[in-house]
Amino acid sequence: MIELIIVDDHPLILEGMQAILADHSDILIKGVANNGIKLLQLMESVTCDVIIMDINMPDMDGIETTKNIIRLFPDIKVIAFSQYDDKYFIRRILKAGAKGYLLKSTLPNEINTAIKQVYDGMIYLGKELPGLYKNQYPKKSMPLLSSITKREIEVLKKICQEKSTKEIAKELFISIHTVETHRSNLLVKIRAKNSAGLVKWALQNDLIQ
Repeated sequence: MIELIIVDDHPLILEGMQAILADHSDILIKGVANNGIKLLQLMESVTCDVIIMDINMPDMDGIETTKNIIRLFPDIKVIAFSQYDDKYFIRRILKAGAKGYLLKSTLPNEINTAIKQVYDGMIYLGKELPGLYKNQYPKKSMPLLSSITKREIEVLKKICQEKSTKEIAKELFISIHTVETHRSNLLVKIRAKNSAGLVKWALQNDLIQ
């Protein structure tokens, strides 16, 4: 028997998931929660094997909640359940510790399959996701890597970690002016308009996970 908790801030999703899984005698729904804080409160009195986790929730989103669950209950398996098919969200939730990722458009039979495979220790990406995960960002900009210096890459990685200019300067032992110069050079070379564009480019070229 696989013990399961479902976390989603939409009541219809919670009801629908419970209805979908009710016919499976090998899955027992131990509880539901509508955000990460409520889940952590629930976990004080309820145990489970697998959690189906929405990403976009108020108070504490699915990514932060997953980090907390894995830290407090390392044996629990988390499956992300989201409307987002963006590589950025997939990578972030997997990096946080999730063992699966399903879109909310996933068919009922696949949800059941994902729960069982993740419970058995495997990683499960929804059938609609592998192509998106691998090919969503074609590496058209890869040749630019040869024109970007090692120091610029270091600065770029710090930007992706949401470090401030002052923090980057301190950690890399360079001046604030030098950091700003590297950032300006990166914007020109990558043809990005802002830091968000730099982060997207870094994801496209697998410079950050």
